Amino acid sequence: MKKINFLVLVLPFIVALFFSFNVVFSGSIKGKIIPTEGASQVWAMSTADTLKAAISQGLFEIPNVKAGTYKIFIDATDPYKDVVREGVQVSDGGSVDLGEIQLEK
Repeated sequence: MKKINFLVLVLPFIVALFFSFNVVFSGSIKGKIIPTEGASQVWAMSTADTLKAAISQGLFEIPNVKAGTYKIFIDATDPYKDVVREGVQVSDGGSVDLGEIQLEK
């Protein structure tokens, strides 16, 4: 009988804890820089988050991106110009491929 009373008291707390956490499914942003040696880092910025990733052999991927709208900043090396892409939408668990990004001199 004491075990049943204990379960009746504890079970609502366990259920409340289970539902109090929000599950966040993170997404990613990826792309390819041309020419491959033209940039070293890429940044994803939103009102709530700033993330960065290195560029390797022209490829980059920013993991663990929360859903939202991002500004992408590609930090180009001389003689190339930096690139900014605004309004990149990431959904929960979604992957955004920016495709090939051609750097200009």
